[in-house]
Amino acid sequence: MHQRVGESVAGVLFPRRCAGCGLGPWPFCDACQGEIRPLGPPWCERCGHPARESVAACANCPGSPLAGARAPFAYSGPIRAAVRRLKFSGWRDVAPALARAVVTMDLPPVDVVTWVPLARRRRAERGYDQARALARAIARELDLPARQLCRRTVSTSPQARRTIDERHVAMQGVFAPRGGVPDRVLLVDDVLTTGATLGACADALTAGGATFVYAVVAARSVRRLPHRGGPPALHASSGRAYPRSGPRPGLWLPGDPPR
Repeated sequence: MHQRVGESVAGVLFPRRCAGCGLGPWPFCDACQGEIRPLGPPWCERCGHPARESVAACANCPGSPLAGARAPFAYSGPIRAAVRRLKFSGWRDVAPALARAVVTMDLPPVDVVTWVPLARRRRAERGYDQARALARAIARELDLPARQLCRRTVSTSPQARRTIDERHVAMQGVFAPRGGVPDRVLLVDDVLTTGATLGACADALTAGGATFVYAVVAARSVRRLPHRGGPPALHASSGRAYPRSGPRPGLWLPGDPPR
């Protein structure tokens, strides 16, 4: 009862607005819906990166031990804005909205849902872990348990300015298993860029006993594809998963009250 009253008061004080532009109706206004880039075939069957024709694997695939990965959207435009509001502005309602898109993908059967844990300092700055929020929403949609199955042993700096090789090196040994890990695991994060973080987390999960780890994210960076007829080419996101300036990436975006 108290929770429902609290939600009603919050709805009056901070009415839900478009997660893309922050102005139109929730979850995405008509203008923002027109700019969203959904991902689907033809694509890489392993990682879901768009391709001219479907292929078994591609250069964009995250490394083993991940069995595969899926994202419903490209990390650009309104989806990029929505993910950033989830991460940096406390818009927790974005998590279940994006989770509903994630579970429409053709996902393999798993035993449990887990997430890439946020570093303690960033979790303190933001007040919560956005990957955990997304994982719990996905678990509810799939009617599966959500458990924290790995922990960070090292607090790393943002990856944005690192090369692909530097990212993989920086993430080695960052995670360790936490408790007993079930056989088949769905691993959740907000954005897939190079797959270095997801791969390192999957290493920890397999060390803890998992034999199958599959990754899902709300959005993924997409390389530019030459246009040779057919649908318009997707463009690589020019945005970063972390703000450029300031040592603390967890600050709220200007004008966005937490929700």
